[in-house]
Amino acid sequence: MKHYHTYPAGAPLPLGASLTPRGVNFALFSRNATAVSLVLEIPHSSLEQQVELPLDPEIHKTGDIWHILLPALKLPIYYGYRVKGEFDPEGSGHAFDDSLILLDPYAKELRPSNWGEQNRDLGKKPCCSIHQPEYNWEGDRPLNIPLKDSIIYETHVRGFSQDPSAGVANPGTFQGLCEKIDYLRELGITAVELMPVTEFNENESIFVNPESGEALKNYWGYSPLSFFAPKSGYCAPWSNPLNEFRDMVKALHRAGIEVILDIVYNHTAEGGIDGPTTSFRGIDNTIYYLLDPWTRTYLNFSGCGNTCNCNHPIVRNLIIDALHWWVIEMHVDGFRFDLASILGRDSTGEVLANPPMVEMIAEDPVLAKTKIIAEAWDAAGLYQVGSFSTHHRWAEWNGRFRDDLRAFICGNQGTVASLATRIAGSSDLYQAHNRRPCNSINFITSHDGFTLADLVSYDKKHNQMNGEDNRDGDNHNLSWNSGVEGPTADQAIQRLRSRRCRTLLVLLFVSQGVPMLVAGDEFGRSQQGNNNAWCQDNELSWLDWSLLERNNRLFAFVRQLIRLRREHAVFRRDTFFVTRENEDEPPHIPEISWHGLQPGVQDWSSDCHTLAFMLNGRGEQDDDFYLLFNGSRGESRTFTVPAPPRRRRPRRWKKIIDTGLSGPDDFQQPEDAEVIRNGARLKVAAMGCVVLQSRSGEHKQDLAGAEPSPSAATARGQIRVP
Repeated sequence: MKHYHTYPAGAPLPLGASLTPRGVNFALFSRNATAVSLVLEIPHSSLEQQVELPLDPEIHKTGDIWHILLPALKLPIYYGYRVKGEFDPEGSGHAFDDSLILLDPYAKELRPSNWGEQNRDLGKKPCCSIHQPEYNWEGDRPLNIPLKDSIIYETHVRGFSQDPSAGVANPGTFQGLCEKIDYLRELGITAVELMPVTEFNENESIFVNPESGEALKNYWGYSPLSFFAPKSGYCAPWSNPLNEFRDMVKALHRAGIEVILDIVYNHTAEGGIDGPTTSFRGIDNTIYYLLDPWTRTYLNFSGCGNTCNCNHPIVRNLIIDALHWWVIEMHVDGFRFDLASILGRDSTGEVLANPPMVEMIAEDPVLAKTKIIAEAWDAAGLYQVGSFSTHHRWAEWNGRFRDDLRAFICGNQGTVASLATRIAGSSDLYQAHNRRPCNSINFITSHDGFTLADLVSYDKKHNQMNGEDNRDGDNHNLSWNSGVEGPTADQAIQRLRSRRCRTLLVLLFVSQGVPMLVAGDEFGRSQQGNNNAWCQDNELSWLDWSLLERNNRLFAFVRQLIRLRREHAVFRRDTFFVTRENEDEPPHIPEISWHGLQPGVQDWSSDCHTLAFMLNGRGEQDDDFYLLFNGSRGESRTFTVPAPPRRRRPRRWKKIIDTGLSGPDDFQQPEDAEVIRNGARLKVAAMGCVVLQSRSGEHKQDLAGAEPSPSAATARGQIRVP
């Protein structure tokens, strides 16, 4: 190749490698480097394997950006950078090492490798790829499903289809997920939320299985090598990661399903100073990471050894550019930000009142229709559920919802008032600052913690197979094993566990907010009590699709719950319920009213374990619902049923759900369901629930002779939830 002095300077923007009519433009930010070389490898070329082009700062540098244009460069190529400068981590904080070939933070594709292969090229060879074939989106456009109407399904790309029971041609891949789209449509979800899909090193784990000695994997992937490049290990062999990912998005969109990415901008795979230097540390350590101002050690708010300096302008721009790329070039519909509270810390780690990064994401015009969801805490104890941002666009994983529902279905004391608040949309967290119920992403389980089946089967975590002597994972699970730890042949306990699971699922799908279901919970997946399966790339984490047949009644129950929610706007309100502030206000028809065992009689005491509430569907032009819950551990409770809210035409109650019954009798369509007369006394099983739905009264004799319901008491039942 020609001498580097003869190559055009190119342009400092955009950063990364860009195809232009004149050739390939390379641009890299590094403020504190003293020298930068572009390293090329051109496969199947007569040229030498690696070519290094030192960049002349007099020609190839503008401000803090090093850049060069290479005309007539044949693709595909691999590239990387050698970056020279001071190495004094404990003094200046710089950690340059020009013996390494570094990744470009803006690389859209990395040297491919199959899942599990040891990548021995990082740091030794150019590993950034330029091989961007044209793609035909065939008119694909964002679905823009309103957040309030969304039903999110969290899953892991590999784990979703890797088990042989999945029966797919390309297990563990983006294509494998596509092969299960008919299943997702049948279930009724509106969005898949994919655990990290950008490149990471699954072989970085230092732990081994204590029984077999087998090395464990970083299966979850919360350890990014890149903020852009799709994980090649999630692709079928020899396919192009960019296009296989795009094929998946396009196929899901055709099925009416959005794609939300779980993204990690709070730390990187480089870890602490003893970790591998692959990119950011060797390009400009003091810019990209939070360092203690005195010791220059990494501030660790992520729990992973380092913390990204998210509110530095350079890092802010990198994050925004990455989000733009995923939306514009990959047609992604939304993002869930891992440990998002770190986005609100300044360069010293202090929490900012109005973090620029958080506001930039919310106000960015390209992201205006994109769903943005915060995991509103970090690993250093900062917990911001309800206060992460006052901006109306930010939704949050509602950890309070998870905890309060779990506590109620454990039979804990003092849970009823909190349960009511969560059911009504968590107004205590989200009603201020013009926020709405859909700012609350409601969930009972997530990838992190027990599965739903394990939540009702284990009191304690069982993480021995993670190789850390059961020290890892959360000890505060708010779980109850229903009487026996782990698997049991006791049918009474099995029935109780099934009832508790279905009651929790009812609560999830009838509560105001946006429900999130974890893949496999709909057919009883277990991790054998492991509540931190981040390193388990095996049957413990993979979905066992044979459970779909064995637990088909649970699947049918969940599918019908999702259908119920999607068909009835009363469960998907855009605003919070209207309440009377004081008795001097004129009376109004309550949109929601709270009851105990008797209509209009509320019990918010600590030792109460029962709650009923009525949803008046008139404002949503919908049916009415009366829902009864019994969180008692050992005994059924009897509720008295009030009349439905008055309408021009009389209505009657139909019992559509009773988790005290076994499937398929636990869920009935209204036309087939039992009529419940006004004033009837209904028994609700321990840890169970009953749902009544009102229908127009074609047969007035159904109402004849029924005990009158105290409508005045029902009206009095409308109070502000504690």
